[in-house]
Amino acid sequence: IPPSTGGVPPATDLVLGATAGCLACFLTNPLEVVKTRLQLQGELQPPGTYPRPYRGVLRAAVAVCRADGLRGLQKGLAAGLLYQGLMNGVRFYCYSHAEDAGWTGYPGGTVAAGAVAGAVGAVVGSPAYLVKTHLQAQTLSAMAVGHQHNHESISGAFKSIYQQHGVVGLWRGVTGAVPRVAVGSAVQLATFASAKDWVCERQWFRKGSWAAVLAGGMVSGVAVAVTMTPFDTISTRLYNQPVDADGTGKLYRGFLDCILQISSKEGLLGLYKGIGAVYLRLGPHTVLSLFFWDKLRNMVQH
Repeated sequence: IPPSTGGVPPATDLVLGATAGCLACFLTNPLEVVKTRLQLQGELQPPGTYPRPYRGVLRAAVAVCRADGLRGLQKGLAAGLLYQGLMNGVRFYCYSHAEDAGWTGYPGGTVAAGAVAGAVGAVVGSPAYLVKTHLQAQTLSAMAVGHQHNHESISGAFKSIYQQHGVVGLWRGVTGAVPRVAVGSAVQLATFASAKDWVCERQWFRKGSWAAVLAGGMVSGVAVAVTMTPFDTISTRLYNQPVDADGTGKLYRGFLDCILQISSKEGLLGLYKGIGAVYLRLGPHTVLSLFFWDKLRNMVQH
């Protein structure tokens, strides 16, 4: 959510946005691991008919540590950093251009620019998110949920996907990623500023303080989590599903088929698996990205 980009060229914003996203990612990646496991648990099975090794955010985090050690909470970190660097860099770059062109001055322009910038960023970063999902789902067979791709490393994952399915294979699941980021960005931009003002009006925090930004982020995070979690779950499922030799998904034919299958077999609440982790990650990640971005821009401007 770029604030006004006074005096920083879009190319600089690309680097600063990427760096800020990576710094935030390092601190919120454990919640990504937990979220991925929760979303893949009981895939296409009716509620109550499957074992649940992961129950709630805290107990799931403990379960990950037991199975994979403390390092397990940073699974897929390199792919996550690559994704955040690509996605946020492109997102801030596009948003900066939209602002320079004056598009954000129109009614609803900020939300539209944020959604489009987010969608472009999601397309560029999609291969990294694909690999991140595969790596974060991998664990001991007793604790495994979802399909296990058994990659040895991030480079090995890219290599094997490319060898089996070519360049197209690296962008598999992108149909779930674009609406996820576009909806998330739009709702975040639409609610963040007003949530921050609401918190300040209550006089809980001083206007302009980072505590107010964090509180605003947590309040707007409720709206973002409610609207984005179904898209997030669909995205995780499409990225992680096993595929045929020709690259066709074995579980879902595409975005709409995924929605229909989850809601018919797991119920509508199946689309909200992992919402706790989504919410807990959103506020801090948003605020940390903004905080690091703001500080980096101040350093550059000075």
